[in-house]
Amino acid sequence: MESKDLYQHLLGLSSPWTVERVELDMAKQHVDVHVGHPKGTRFACPQCGSECTVYDHLAERTWRHLDSCQFLTYLHAATPRIECPEHGIRQVSLPWAEAGSRFTIMFEALAIDVLRATNIKHAATLLRVSWDQAWHLMERAVWRGQAEKESALPRQIGIDEKAIAKGHRYMTLVCDLKAATVEYVGEDRTEASLANYFAAFTPEQRTGIEAISLDMWPAYIGACRANVPQADRKMVFDRFHIMQHVGKGVDQVRKQENKDLLQQGDDRLKRSKYLWLYSAENMPESARERFDQIKHDNLKTARAWALKESLREMWGHRSGKDAKRFWKHWYFWATHSCLAPMIEKAKLLERHLENILTYFTHRITNAVAEGLNSKIATIQKRACGFRNRDNFKTAIYFHCGGLDLYPASATHKIPG
Repeated sequence: MESKDLYQHLLGLSSPWTVERVELDMAKQHVDVHVGHPKGTRFACPQCGSECTVYDHLAERTWRHLDSCQFLTYLHAATPRIECPEHGIRQVSLPWAEAGSRFTIMFEALAIDVLRATNIKHAATLLRVSWDQAWHLMERAVWRGQAEKESALPRQIGIDEKAIAKGHRYMTLVCDLKAATVEYVGEDRTEASLANYFAAFTPEQRTGIEAISLDMWPAYIGACRANVPQADRKMVFDRFHIMQHVGKGVDQVRKQENKDLLQQGDDRLKRSKYLWLYSAENMPESARERFDQIKHDNLKTARAWALKESLREMWGHRSGKDAKRFWKHWYFWATHSCLAPMIEKAKLLERHLENILTYFTHRITNAVAEGLNSKIATIQKRACGFRNRDNFKTAIYFHCGGLDLYPASATHKIPG
């Protein structure tokens, strides 16, 4: 088989496109494939599809293709422009590359697979492209996926924040709880950050939201109330964040008690911070003996921990009515515990009780959002951080957006 025939098949070219010549440059380790078409060829208008005569050709352009063994392979062609009676002069669509790309469709599909598996730096090395080119391939994939994705509000959404740098710098994440995808990444964690997401949809579309899982951050609550009809019936304050608040109360008790005990020469609570964060069933065996010993020493910290563990039982009830009855007993116990941090946390939860108990209507949590947040942290760590927020957003949508990243005509696609 001649080299022209070989590359005709490798490129998947069909009439009227043919390989005119193939040039091998051993010094540069390049293969240059020149593609053309016969004179008199008519091409379809990219807008209406009617066949039109060629008006002229653009200057020859080059596209990077899949390597031929160890040789970098480039495709060269002069793109035709047609003159359509209805739409005027238009550039024809090329079968091997999308408009605006300097890579063939086959190369872009491979690049997406590599970028999914590693960071930009390593992907650029494996693909033998520059860092900027690798990043542009990721950006193109995200733009393409977002353009193809149906613009619709998920029925159940999760709202969470993501710390992106030191100094209390955050992003707002909106997730589809059923599809487990990131739908929106907003700047900061203000009310406007979340309102911008809702603003992209009509009031009728927002009515279709069934449930919203979120923490008790006032800015998010305000944005939901301002933009989602009957938001108070739909908001569910996430149990993970609630237990996180109560866990901080336990730690505040531990800190003060440890300080008081150390002044008396008692170091029982020294280096015990993480023991009190565990639930009883998740306590590591290596720490269980020490924990059992100090847990029964009539310490304030042990009482605070018991309050925390007891509160977990609330979400195990079958109905909101039973849970509310449990809450009244727990609230009385907490507010009469003489433990100031636990009293403070109990009163905080009491103020938000209505939207804690909506869990028993919708039965949702932010576990999906937390899982995506963890995946995003891995992306951030793998990239050694992102100095550019827009780049970070692109990486989040690429890895967590549930987008179809591949060119429409790509024959090889790995599901996301």
